[in-house]
Amino acid sequence: MLCSCMNCLQHFGNDSFQLESGGYSMHNDLLPSLGATINHTIKLRKHIVSPYDPRYRYLSTWFIFDACSTFPFQTISFFFNGHSKSLGFKLLSVLRLWRLHHVNSLFARLEKDIRFNYFWTRCTKLFSVTLFAVHCSGCFNYMIADRYPDPERTWIGAVIPNFMEHNLWVRYVTAIYWSITTLTTTGYGDLHAENTREMVFGICYMLFNLGLTSYLIGNMTNLVVHGTSHTKNFRDTIQAASEFASRNKLPKHMEEQMLSHICLRFKTEGLKQQETLDGLPKAIRSSIAEYLFFPIVQKVYLFQGFSFNLIFQLVTEMQAEYYPPKEDVILQNEAPAYLYIIVSGAVVSNFSLLPNLQVHGRLTAGEIFGEIGVLCNMSQPFTIRTTELTQILRLNRTTLFNIIRQSRQDATIVMSNLFQVFN
Repeated sequence: MLCSCMNCLQHFGNDSFQLESGGYSMHNDLLPSLGATINHTIKLRKHIVSPYDPRYRYLSTWFIFDACSTFPFQTISFFFNGHSKSLGFKLLSVLRLWRLHHVNSLFARLEKDIRFNYFWTRCTKLFSVTLFAVHCSGCFNYMIADRYPDPERTWIGAVIPNFMEHNLWVRYVTAIYWSITTLTTTGYGDLHAENTREMVFGICYMLFNLGLTSYLIGNMTNLVVHGTSHTKNFRDTIQAASEFASRNKLPKHMEEQMLSHICLRFKTEGLKQQETLDGLPKAIRSSIAEYLFFPIVQKVYLFQGFSFNLIFQLVTEMQAEYYPPKEDVILQNEAPAYLYIIVSGAVVSNFSLLPNLQVHGRLTAGEIFGEIGVLCNMSQPFTIRTTELTQILRLNRTTLFNIIRQSRQDATIVMSNLFQVFN
């Protein structure tokens, strides 16, 4: 930026930029250019920003419907006609149903909000949809009976001849009773269509019920299957592992290791530590790994004397895993592939010198194992087995060498730390 400013000043100097008389004047050339540039920038900014302003977008889409859904049409009808029973204004009042659009948006936000249980939120939505459908169909069917010329030949008049004299609660309960029995296809037969209008509405309501019932059953099935699929998958996996061990006549301890590993995987599936980290950008993954594991890796004897940047690179390349009790992490004479650091839990190391002579050791949180085979390029001399639920950091051998190879001094420090411990 400094060089650009210097070049700009030099350019003005070479062109004999002067405020007095000359080939380039302040008021004739520079100010008009600046004014045109500023004006063009303002117009361009207004042209780009205004179409995406949410206020204008709302005014051109949902504002009209929201405004119509709030108009007091009954009051307006009473003001013009002296009563609020005009059919036209009642039909306009149906625009208030547009508010259901906002109710649907509310449930969509609640379903995405992790503070609320998804299962119960979804069930509440389905229950509300059912109640609304029952209420609307019952009220509409009652309106048909109320406006029919012969009240005796209606679905409610045939059962309650003087139904208009009953209170509102009795009529509403009767309408809802008809609606819910029709929705559930129970049809007791005590309330049924008596004229052509009611028959046509009954046909339309039945067709609507086909779609509504399919929607409700499909959603409830998905909720139930989603809740039980985890247990079913667990049982199927356990059964498959048991059949595999029995078919191949594996030893009992190998079968137990297989089953314990599967059980731990399903128990810790809710943690999803590595899966969660893999789905994040590298910068966020590095920050999380530094916060969780940097203090542990920094205290490992093998990395004493390393710089902050080098340890940070190592931490960001490590993967955390959980191991159940009595599971083999490393087998003796296994090819060296990874270096391991214990975060929590404990492991035991077994070293067989002779068939009847074994050396045992115990490693706890903050200690490292597998480094001998990795750094000396030899088979692993120990068998490492967990004694309890253990979280272990795993670092690939190739990745370790690629990071250390950047500095010969760091490679010397690693080997020096290794020799100091085993001397």
